[in-house]
Amino acid sequence: MGINHWPEGERPREKLLNMGAQALSDAELLAIFLRVGVQGRSAVDLARDLLTSFGGLRQLLEADQTQFCAARGLGSAKFAQLQATLELSRRHLASQLARGNALTSPALVRHYLSSQLRHLGHEEFAVLFLDTQHRIIRYESLFRGTLDSASVYPREVAKRALELHAGAVILAHNHPSGVAEPSDADRRITERLKDALALFDVRVLDHFVVGDGDVVSFAERGWL
Repeated sequence: MGINHWPEGERPREKLLNMGAQALSDAELLAIFLRVGVQGRSAVDLARDLLTSFGGLRQLLEADQTQFCAARGLGSAKFAQLQATLELSRRHLASQLARGNALTSPALVRHYLSSQLRHLGHEEFAVLFLDTQHRIIRYESLFRGTLDSASVYPREVAKRALELHAGAVILAHNHPSGVAEPSDADRRITERLKDALALFDVRVLDHFVVGDGDVVSFAERGWL
């Protein structure tokens, strides 16, 4: 039976409008995105099949184009729509951060940095550049690959901070292994950056290490 024949209160779109998006399951939300099912399967059935096949919602959302388009009921148009939706979500988080002081919204900063870095299959080092009021100027990814004291250049970070007239920075990088626990190399990099930026009166407010579902703050550990 197609979704249009279901009782109105059980249809995902009507349920969302009446109860809010938070009331829907992953499969129901995905069904709204899919809009239609395939022969013999409703959009909700197809959504459940996809979640099972990919191993969960996160794995589906982070699948590359080849993996995504190979699945039944999906294709390049859906992949483009999904990527646009994910980017809109990231930009929405960025716009929320830009409206206020980054230090008064630690959970939002965590969420934003996780959305930018958690899904990457390689290490990436990024910086949130802030003005003297700790408002966001810009987020930039500066280094990628295996991060150690030889591959993260303090002079490049300082140069960019001066170009943007930043008064402070929040550092961030991911661990593709999924384990967010900072390494000794992470701590050494942080100290080098802190010392270099201090020469230009730019403060390092925090360094976040993003793992799989966890984000560790250097400031909370008392390391800054």
